[in-house]
This record gives sequence, C-alpha cells and structure tokens, in this order.
Amino acid sequence: MNPLKKLLGQTAVYGLSSILGRTLNYLLVPFYVWIFEDNPDVYGVVSQLYAFVAFLMVLLTFGMETSYFRFIQDSENREQVFRNSFLTVILLNLLFFIGICFFDNGIADKMLFHENPEYIVMMCAIVVIDATSSLPLAKLRAEENAKKFALIQFSAIGVNILLNLVLLSCFFDKQDPSSGVIYILIANLLSSLVKPVMLYKDFTAISFKFDAVLFRKMSVYAIPIVIAGFAGIINETIDRIMLKQMLYDPANGFTAKMADAEIGIYSACYKLAMLVTILLQAYRYAAEPFFFNQMKNQDRNKLYVKLMNYFVAAVCLVFLLVSLNLDIFQYFITSKVFRAGLDVVPILLLANVFLGIYFNQSIWYKLTNQTKYGAYISIMGAILTIGINYLFIPKYGYKASAWATLIVYAFQMVVSYLWGQKHFPIKYNLRKFFLYLGMSILIYFVSIKIPYGDHSLIKFFMNNMLIVVFIYLVFSVEGIKLSTLRRK
Repeated sequence: MNPLKKLLGQTAVYGLSSILGRTLNYLLVPFYVWIFEDNPDVYGVVSQLYAFVAFLMVLLTFGMETSYFRFIQDSENREQVFRNSFLTVILLNLLFFIGICFFDNGIADKMLFHENPEYIVMMCAIVVIDATSSLPLAKLRAEENAKKFALIQFSAIGVNILLNLVLLSCFFDKQDPSSGVIYILIANLLSSLVKPVMLYKDFTAISFKFDAVLFRKMSVYAIPIVIAGFAGIINETIDRIMLKQMLYDPANGFTAKMADAEIGIYSACYKLAMLVTILLQAYRYAAEPFFFNQMKNQDRNKLYVKLMNYFVAAVCLVFLLVSLNLDIFQYFITSKVFRAGLDVVPILLLANVFLGIYFNQSIWYKLTNQTKYGAYISIMGAILTIGINYLFIPKYGYKASAWATLIVYAFQMVVSYLWGQKHFPIKYNLRKFFLYLGMSILIYFVSIKIPYGDHSLIKFFMNNMLIVVFIYLVFSVEGIKLSTLRRK
C-alpha cells in the first residue's frame, strides 16, 4: 500500500477522534463564554490551570511515548519496551501526586489562588490519570489500532462535554463564581477516568519486570525530548501565566480578578487560532509512528518532501479560511466582552502555521537520535518567549503575547531547517513553501485593505473567492486534477 495513502487513512481515523473530539470541546468555549459572560475572570482561571496541566503532562509522561515508538523499531521484545515505559510513567506520577498532597497550599499561594488550594489537587489528579493512560494509548497507535484509540478518546470527550453541560447549566451559582471552576475540574477528572477504565487490561496485566539497562538507554533518548517539550510548552502557554503575574498590581488598582478577566478574553480568542492546531494534532498522532516506520525506506526523503508540500498548503488554507471569515467565526465567541481580543486571532493563526511546519521538520533529530537539538531549539524559543512577554506585556498586554508566539515559532522553524540541512539533509521544496506561505499572507493583506464598508455579503463573497484562488494555485502547482479526485 502507498505509504502516503496509509498515513492519510490513519490521519483520517485519528483525525475523526481528534478533530471531531476537539471540535466538540470547542463548542464548550461559546458555552463557557455564555455561562461566564459576567465573570470573564472565571474563564481566565480555567485557562491558567490548563496551562499548568500542559506543563505537567510533558514532565510526567517523561518523553516515554516518543521513546517507546523509537525503541520498538530495533527491539525484539516490544512488550518489554512498553513495560519499561509504562512502569516509569506510573512511578513518576505516583511520587508526584504524593508530593502535591503535602504542598498544595503553598503552591496555590504562589499561583495567586490563595483561597482555592483544591484547584491544585484536582488539576494534578487529572494530569496523573492522563499521563499514566498515555502509554497504553501510545501502544494502540504503534499497533495501528486507530479505531480503538478513537473510541476511547471519543468516550472521554463525550463524558467531559456531558458533565460540563449538566453541572454548569444546573448547578453553577453566579454568586459563587469559583464553583464554575470546580465543576469544570470535576467534569474533566471523571472524563479522564474513562481512559484507564477502558484500558484496564493494560493496567491489570502489567508485570514488574523492569530492564534497568533499557531504562537508561530510553532515558538518555527521552530527557532531551522532555526538555524540548517543556520549553515548547513555555512557548505555547507561559503567556497565560505571565499575564497574571505581570498584570496583577494591587498598588495601582489592578486586581487578580481583573488580570484573570484579561486572560479569559485572550484565551477565548486564542481558541479560534487553534483550529490550525487541531489539524496538527490529528496529523501528529498518525505522523510520528509513520515517520519512524519509514526509517528503512530508501525513498523516505521523497515522502517527507511531498508530505511537507501538502502540509504547508493545508495549514495555509486553514489560516485563510479563519482569518478571512473572522466576521463569521467571531460568533463562536458569544459575548461581546470576550470579542475585544479578536485582533490577535490572525497573528496566532499564522504562528500556528509556523509551529506545524516546525513539527514536520523536527523528524530529522528524532530519526538521527540527536534529540538534544530539539531541546536546544525549544530552550532558545522559551528564552525568547519569556523575554518578549516580560518586556512588552506591561505596555501591550496580551497583544504582546500573541506577537511573541508568532516570532518564536518562526524563529524555531528557521533554526530547525538550518540545523536539519546540516545533520540530516532533506531537500524540501522551498519554492513551494514560499509560494504557498507568501500567497496566503498576500491574500490576507489584500483582503483587509479592501474598503468593503458595511457590505458584508460582498466581503464574504470576495474573501472566499480569494480562498478559491489559493486552492486553485495549490492544485495547479501540485498537478492535482479535480477529475482525478472525482474518480477516486
């Protein structure tokens, strides 16, 4: 079977769980905005907690997913590789959660949640459950059991959405805004438990035969990935944390609640930009095992080049679809209070385009076991992210965070390409890259410069005609004929 067709098929299945699942979760955003219309600070608190969740997931999975995919390629005992990965994650999470139970009050104070240490315990419980479930889910991906993977993901997402709707609609008290945070965490905690329940065979069948030599090898491979992942999460989510710490200024009347409200507005608008990330997530689930499976393929580089061409075109198309139809997508945010941050959406969309391209390139240091370069790139990006946010948040607020995201992802993309060409040369088609990216940016600027006035229908028609022009360009350059697609 054609490897690209196989990847496309698996991406479709993983995408069904990831894209549709995340789309359903996305539908919670307008629901949250509606529920918390008078309390944008509550959504800000939720956004901060989930920013910390992202940090902890990187640390507590300890790079074992990628390490597992890498080591099963050369191992005659795949089960031992899985066992080592799984036991490592279980032990690490057990020690972590015990520590949290002792220090929850102190951590809550540092995070400016003085009156709600229960947030910390519940958040960490969610992370521990998700982290320990990640290895059995990775095993399903390695075995190409995409249907079971999708079923488990759908089930967890469905429970989460149902519980959110019921708890917030029926029990949320606007006089006690913190109850909204508690109900969201309860819904997430119970939905996370669905995964180990459905994967119970992996949990109950695990034996404690641990290979210390293999553990050392896997750890050496994984640690740079953890560092890179941690630094990468800094690039993705540190802005929500820094916004509160830097905007909070009670001496000048800027309270923690006001800072939380700013974060809530920014986070709601960020969700629109993450439509590119949804595509990337679905692609990542299928692509990572695929890349490793092609290690011994003589034509692997040709596949990687073709894949990059299609990927760049796809993410640029999503950028145009959302940014040129923002007048429609804005209704996804049901409250005018939250729409104050819509200006950052195109910036963040383009930032996520660069992130997707960087992810595609990153395969060079994973295939060559030089994961330290991923760590170097992410650390440089993290330093740049923190620096830009630190310098410009006081003056520009969350707009500084949006621009920081764009600058950092563009920087990482360029550095990864330059180092990759030195250590694992892949002759990417830069002409197509600049053509697709440049054309999409040009179309966007042409659109915003046209004085449509109040003629919204004309604007809608013209903008989407520009999108059709872009699609036609891609089909022409790639030699794709519509008649061929219809026959397939």
